[in-house]
Amino acid sequence: MSYYDILLKYKDLPFEKIFRELSPQKIERSIHSDTQDPERFLASLSPAAEEFLEPMAQKAHALTLMHFGRTIQLYTPMYLSNYCENECAYCGFNALNKMPRRTLTLHEVEREAAFIASTGIEHLLILTGDAREKSPPAYIKECLKVLKKYFSSISIEIYALTEEEYADLARSGIDGLTLYQETYNEAVYERVHKSGPKKDFRFRLDAPERAAKSGMRSVNVGALLGLSDWRREVFLMGLHAQYLQDRYGEVEIGASLPRLRPHAGDFKDIKEVSDKNIAQTLMALRLFLPRLGIALSTRESVLLRENLLPLGITRMSAGSTTRVGGHTITSPEEENTPQFEISDPRDVEEMKKMLVAKGYQPVLKDWMQI
Repeated sequence: MSYYDILLKYKDLPFEKIFRELSPQKIERSIHSDTQDPERFLASLSPAAEEFLEPMAQKAHALTLMHFGRTIQLYTPMYLSNYCENECAYCGFNALNKMPRRTLTLHEVEREAAFIASTGIEHLLILTGDAREKSPPAYIKECLKVLKKYFSSISIEIYALTEEEYADLARSGIDGLTLYQETYNEAVYERVHKSGPKKDFRFRLDAPERAAKSGMRSVNVGALLGLSDWRREVFLMGLHAQYLQDRYGEVEIGASLPRLRPHAGDFKDIKEVSDKNIAQTLMALRLFLPRLGIALSTRESVLLRENLLPLGITRMSAGSTTRVGGHTITSPEEENTPQFEISDPRDVEEMKKMLVAKGYQPVLKDWMQI
């Protein structure tokens, strides 16, 4: 059974009816249970579970300490290219947006890498738009030759690849993949991905599993909260992570909780996702999958990131920019449009000080390829 089969099984669940029939006793039992049961997970995502956020928080905190201790891995994103062939309604890199486009030269990659490495970061996430001609796998491999001099762990967040391409990149030094399905609602997916290679829902949906089969050490999934009903999205994303954990025990499976942020373009059909909703999402995921790595990016505010820290977060970005070469390209004539606006501008040193002050150990390196 593929994950798509699981998606088809659950995508039309009558969520509203199920939520109406949930008793407080059933929600309380679901919080205190240790079974990885979809029904229990759904109960913890329900509107009625908002009355139980405090006991959820206590258990989420205890489970996080049990499995991860008081450690937070820090990483920095590095944008290599913003060329894109897709017309994604919600993204600043949309091919129809009139904006400066560029792909970093290897000299610029080295300059950017040296700057990021000087902050102490050892975990790097490299990103591109979806334009194979401008940033093909061969270009990624050339960049890797430079980046491996500076970082012990390098992950990718690029367009979906074949299993053979993932395996080739893994052999070249990539050890992790982050890839958001954006939305698990196939009808919404079709509507917001107007054209381009990303329009293939199934090819993208199966990409995390192809990466898990290919030799990647870690695979990170996610849904872009705000495109569709967040409870349904998180439920299906959690089942996706569970599917990968159950089948690829040697791979570290993680999830991200990105929320729509301001970007270039005029997409306005955003479904509201409040800070309280994000907190419930985080705790429900931790209770459902205690070993799941969970990342919260600089899309979110300083205050929210710090308040959610004890409830299940294991990875945080620091010193972030969503511009190509955004750490070292500063001249006005070379400026380019960000993919989206960030809300937490703190650099690595500021993040480290915050974590230490709150009793956490910032981890800048926990992996090295042999």
